[in-house]
Amino acid sequence: MLALLADPAAFAVVAGCLGLMVGSFLNVVIHRLPIMLERDWAAQCAELRGEAAGIASPALSLARPRSRCPKCGHAISALENIPLLSWLILRGKCKGCAAPISIRYPLIEALTGLVFAYSAWHFGFGAAALGALLLAAALIALTGIDFDTQLLPDDITLPLLWAGIAFNYFNCFTDLHSSIAGAMLGYLVLWSVYWAFKLTTGKEGMGYGDFKLLAALGAWFGWQMLPLIILLSSLVGAVVGISLMVFARHGRNVPIPFGPYLAAAGLIALYWGKPLTRAFVGISL
Repeated sequence: MLALLADPAAFAVVAGCLGLMVGSFLNVVIHRLPIMLERDWAAQCAELRGEAAGIASPALSLARPRSRCPKCGHAISALENIPLLSWLILRGKCKGCAAPISIRYPLIEALTGLVFAYSAWHFGFGAAALGALLLAAALIALTGIDFDTQLLPDDITLPLLWAGIAFNYFNCFTDLHSSIAGAMLGYLVLWSVYWAFKLTTGKEGMGYGDFKLLAALGAWFGWQMLPLIILLSSLVGAVVGISLMVFARHGRNVPIPFGPYLAAAGLIALYWGKPLTRAFVGISL
């Protein structure tokens, strides 16, 4: 088995198949984690107000209950939950009521599979590939959640930060000193931008989750990569934001989540960050 994984092509295929299955799980995380957090926050607020617990909602976790159609309640069987294939076979419709199934589900599965396959091919079998798969999965989940809810949950960003430091304890992506400095500076940079914007305009330009996500990326790649990540995420965010206002008539006062652009910049930094930083930022790594 180890000899098979040592072959870059074979390792990429195995990782790609794993990515399809992980992508299916990420769809569950994107949908359920915000609901779980909102229920927990509501329960905490009720406790602080001294209120009696209300009618208990059905228990919900990332594992239970089984996925169901939101329209008719049809339980999704194992054969209906095969990544990509089930959506194609069902022609994007629920087997029970023929309600349309969002194309986002197979897109996230396909994206995760492709990113996993490329990560395996790029890094080869080893700790760096394992770290790349973990980081990519977390960034994809954060992107989906931020698009839906404009939240970047601490349940993902904070473990991601510590995971970056842990991998770099073994110098997987950068040295430990740069990793810790990257985490501190990543948080401080966007925290400073947030307060400068708020003191100037009286409005909040971004959320605290953005600070934590950039801190996590700094922990993974080191402080040297932060200028590139900020530059790339700002450019992508500006292009998308202007396009939405021009073509989709997106109001200027309607907030646009920044997390997906940080996540995209993080993936670019994962694969091509060092040459891009040397070429465009002028920092040698």
